[in-house]
Amino acid sequence: MTDLILTPNIDGVDDFYAELLTAHDGLEKDQSDALSARLILILANHIGERSVLSAAIKAAET
Repeated sequence: MTDLILTPNIDGVDDFYAELLTAHDGLEKDQSDALSARLILILANHIGERSVLSAAIKAAET
């Protein structure tokens, strides 16, 4: 299993969180869910390593 960084590791983490929330402002639930799904797929593609993606899924399930 690949070790994931599960502690804050984003420059400007609060700004990123605010940007993420702003992206969802005004969206219906189905639109918000679709945005989240697209973002997940874009980031998964960027990561590209299946072992990392599998480890992330397992971490999110707990």
